[in-house]
Amino acid sequence: MSLKLQQRGKRYRAVGTIARRFLRLSLGTANSSAASTTVGRIERAIAEGPASSLWPELRRALPPRTFEVLAEIANYHEEAPVKVWTWKELEATFETEMRQRILLGKLADSTWERYQQTLRAFKSFLNECSVSELPEITRPFIEKFKVWRLAKIREKNFSRGGRGLALDVAILHRVFGVALECEMIAKNPVRPEGRPGDSAERGAQPFTGEQLTKLRQAADEDLLTYLLLRWTGLRGSDAVRLTCDEIDWEGQEINRLTQKRKKRVVIPISQELFFALEAERDRRKPQPDERILVNPYTGDPMTRPRLYQRMLALGKRAGVPDAHPHRYRDSFAVDMLARGASPYDVAKLLGDTVATVEKHYAPFVKELRDRTRRTMESGEGLEKTHCTNSAHSPQPKGRIQ
Repeated sequence: MSLKLQQRGKRYRAVGTIARRFLRLSLGTANSSAASTTVGRIERAIAEGPASSLWPELRRALPPRTFEVLAEIANYHEEAPVKVWTWKELEATFETEMRQRILLGKLADSTWERYQQTLRAFKSFLNECSVSELPEITRPFIEKFKVWRLAKIREKNFSRGGRGLALDVAILHRVFGVALECEMIAKNPVRPEGRPGDSAERGAQPFTGEQLTKLRQAADEDLLTYLLLRWTGLRGSDAVRLTCDEIDWEGQEINRLTQKRKKRVVIPISQELFFALEAERDRRKPQPDERILVNPYTGDPMTRPRLYQRMLALGKRAGVPDAHPHRYRDSFAVDMLARGASPYDVAKLLGDTVATVEKHYAPFVKELRDRTRRTMESGEGLEKTHCTNSAHSPQPKGRIQ
């Protein structure tokens, strides 16, 4: 390989032989010092081969045709530029996948609505931080979002101590899981905050018998809502969507496909609840597809946020703190277990798994421990049975002397 500088007009070019090819290559510069430096770099890059670190620099310094000739001789191939994905593109991809799951019946509309709350919050945080590209969204960045989001949640009237943060983080983890599957990112930056709703310290929060009595006495216009939650264990999302055609008036049962788990539940209706449902049906004469619960002041169908607010207000009137709707579900499960129902029976009524019932209700409920204690203190037991059998068994005869 032999190259030398040659000036043509005001500009310089490299003239010589490379790989037995005679070349005249424009260097694209009128500066002799720069031209000489470039020739030196060309010779070094050719000598080092396609792995040389000088090729990107030569790409910027040389005219395109000159670089193409040299790259062909050295068998150098540029890597395609890495696509930098944005949050906007990920959000659109995630929405497409979620809408497909809704059409396939694998995702409820209400779940997608909750996802959108988190997406809007995260987008607001990105805008505040002037961040749009996914490589900028690192684990430390997500940790900053958690602090920001927790502060925003606690500003609301019904923040429940910010327990909704775990669900926000879980949703974001799923969003970036889609990004990982689509090869938009190399690693999920979101570290989950545990399973949403899990709290080994808090466990189930059933009302006491005294609290249930106080709530019933203070229910007034919310009596039907109280009874429906009290005697069905339905989640708030299912309670507000329950329609007249999901009630078997002759069989006195509720038959519903749950929103969250997509499981069919068939719940016998207690006499107290059935009388209240009949009174509401006779008063309103609703159509089969109309909802059971309505706002007592407006007559509009009850919404999930309104249900939450009305139950907290009922608890305030009754002197029962934090009387949110899910506590009625806890109370129903505990009540059924305390009455002797098996975890399997309760799981069927709740549309949950036996493992969930045993984990969230059985270990934390005093009524169940009391029932176990009564069982321990009564009955025969192994030792008493052994003593009884020993007393009635014939004694072996002694040896005749």
